[in-house]
Formats: sequence, structure tokens, C-alpha cells
Amino acid sequence: MNDTPGWASPGSAPSDGPDDNRQDGQDGGAQGAAPQDAAGHGPQWSKEQPPPGQWSAPSGSSASGQAPPPPPAPGQGWGGSGGYGGGQGGWGAPPQGGPGNWGPGVWGGPPAAAKPGVIPLRPLGVGEILDGAVSTMRTYWRTVLGISLSVAVLTQLLVVLLQGFVLNDSTTDALDDPNASAGEVTRAMGGVLIGSGVVQIVTLLGTIIATALLTTVTSRAVLGRSVAIGEAWRDARPQVLRLLGLTLLLPLIAAAVVLVGTVPGILVAVLGSSEGGLALAIIGGLAGLVVAIWLMIRFSLASPALMLEKQTIRKAMGRSVKLVRGSWWRVFGIQILASIIAGVVASIILVPFSLIAGAVSGDGLGSFLDTGGDVGWAFLIISGIGSVVGSTITFPITAGVTVLLYIDQRIRREALDLELARAAGLQGYGDTSGATPGS
Repeated sequence: MNDTPGWASPGSAPSDGPDDNRQDGQDGGAQGAAPQDAAGHGPQWSKEQPPPGQWSAPSGSSASGQAPPPPPAPGQGWGGSGGYGGGQGGWGAPPQGGPGNWGPGVWGGPPAAAKPGVIPLRPLGVGEILDGAVSTMRTYWRTVLGISLSVAVLTQLLVVLLQGFVLNDSTTDALDDPNASAGEVTRAMGGVLIGSGVVQIVTLLGTIIATALLTTVTSRAVLGRSVAIGEAWRDARPQVLRLLGLTLLLPLIAAAVVLVGTVPGILVAVLGSSEGGLALAIIGGLAGLVVAIWLMIRFSLASPALMLEKQTIRKAMGRSVKLVRGSWWRVFGIQILASIIAGVVASIILVPFSLIAGAVSGDGLGSFLDTGGDVGWAFLIISGIGSVVGSTITFPITAGVTVLLYIDQRIRREALDLELARAAGLQGYGDTSGATPGS
């Protein structure tokens, strides 16, 4: 038995001093003698009793001036004739609720975690992380959708213009012409590569800006505070270039790991055994891919660490490794689940727009399935609108899940909930004086 108020045996009286009622009518020599029943029979209590001060009073019974709960009737337990759980002659069921602190006639459960914002300040489940990301978008929809919509519109506008003017028919015709000269094919391939590279860079920049701004918004939403777009940009701007460097560095690390895995096979193929070298290169590439995925998950929380802790790239990657250590599979599962949800949502939105674009442009389904650059402006514009709508919804989900997963890992490892509670202005949160004893 834990000798702490709130964990005393039900119905036990305080033993801080002698019982005056038992002392009345007894001489000093009879003090402590075993009581007898009304018929004068032998002792009903064992002579070996616990020493005084061994048992503590139920919480609130003596300090508040209230009398302790009355003992049960003979042959009955607390709360009825049944024993604890229904048997005879035992302790009856608690008056209310389940296990918890013993109060004056009440079993009280543990206190609920504070929730000043979109998540409770305690370790989170998978559903709570996803719900927190959606709740951020729903509660602060003006800021969140304003950021993601603005970034998506600017990004897709540049992409459509690049696809319309750079990756147009005149650029790609030489690739389909068997009579084209080597110079024309080279220029066409160069134009396609440059145009595709510019499109990817524009998309990457838009994603980075949206991630930086939404990270700030989500971190404030945890505290229950809103933030304007301008304020979010002022807070995120000093770290944007570092975030760009981190975003470029991580794919390079993954590609280098995969390349290192294929090098032995390439060397074997060059030295004469092409089949053996090919097989070794495939096996090495798959092994390198596994290692790359493992590393990317270990570094997956570097982005919020860089933005919210104002860290350098190297320190942010180290912080991510520390937070993910021991929880790799959990972080991997939540990140994959969030990516699948975002991909499904984007596909549900984009596919109908692409089908409509193919029908409006007069090329039918062929334009939707065409992997080349032979598409018209109508198709590009309508499909671009679908991409804007999809990105507006998916940006907050992916960014929010990553930030909330970072916060959850810090709560589990570093008791960040106490700092968040103080930042949210919650008085007395985390005060151990009122905590459940023995918990």
C-alpha cells in the first residue's frame, strides 16, 4: 500500500493519534487489550495490530473538516450486499467511476490534458495528429488556405507558362522526327531538360515557401493563437534559405547512397562480366534504396526543427535523428499515411479536371494520357486549375502532420507540453502538488 493520501484503504480511519472512544471506560492496564463481543466471548481482533501512524487518511476527509465515510453494515460491502465486484462480505464497488484518487465518497479519474489549441498537450495518437492538421486548416482557414492558395496559384501560373512556351510543339517535334539532325535532337533534348528542370525548381520553391509559412501557422495553432500571413512570413523569412538548402541536400544524400550501392555492380560490368555486374548493381541499388529510405525518415523532422528552433541545417538534421531514434517505424508509418492521404485527395481532385480539360481542348482522353508536350493551352489551364485546388488542400495536410509529429516526439522525449502550456498562459499546468500519487 502506498502510504500517500488518496491511496488509503477504503473506510480506514486516520491513525495519527489514539482513538478517544476506545479509551473511555478502560483503565491504563487494559489499554490495547483485545475487544470482546456482547456475549463476552473471546477476542475478535488479532493482537498484532499495525503501529500508529501507519495508514494515512483519505484525501479531503480530515483536512476539509468532513467526517470519513461510514463503515459498511455487517455482512455488506461498500455500495451494497455484494463484495467488491459482486461477491459476499467484501468491499463493494466504488461509488462512482473507475480507479483513481479516493476522495470523500468519490473515485476521481486522472485529469484531462489541457487543450489550448488544436491538440491536447500530451503524447498524441495517429488519429489526433491527422485531426490536428485538419483542425488547423478548418479553424484558421483564412490564413492557411490563403497561404496555400497564393503559393499554388503562383507556382501553377509559372508552370503553365513554361509548359506552354518552352515545352511546346516546336520544341518537341524534333524528338519525334526520324529525319531530324543530331543538332536538332540535341537542342530539343536540351530544351526539354531545361524546361522540366525549371518546372521542378518552381514547384520546389513553392513547396518550400508553403512549408515554411504553414509550419509557423501550425505551431501557433497548437497554442490556440492565430497568425496573419504577413506575421508568418516575417517569422519564417530568416530560415527560408536554410530550408531550401535542407530540401536540396536530403535528395542528394539519398541519390548518393543509392549510387554507392550500385558502384560495385558497375565496376564488375566494366571489368568484363556484364550479366553478373547487372545483377550486382540491381541488388546494390535496392540495398542503397533501403538505406536511403531509412536515412530520410531519420531526417524527416529536420524541417520543423530548423524552422521552429532556428537551427542550422546540420543541427536540425541532428535534432531530427535524436527525436526519431527509437520511434523510426512509428514516424515512418505516420509519414507514409499522410503522404497516401494527400496523394489520394490530390488525385480525386486532379483527375476530373484533367478529363474535363481533355474534353474541352478537343483532344479527348488522349491529351490526358499523353506523356509528351503536345497539349494545348486549354488543357494546360484547366488541368492547372485542378492542380491549384489540389495543392491548396494537400499543402496544409502534409506540412501540418510533419509539424505535429515533431511536437509529439518532443512531448514524449523532452516534456515540451510544459513549455507549451506556459506559452499558452495556462496557470499551474504540470504542478506536481496536485498530481495523482503513485502515478
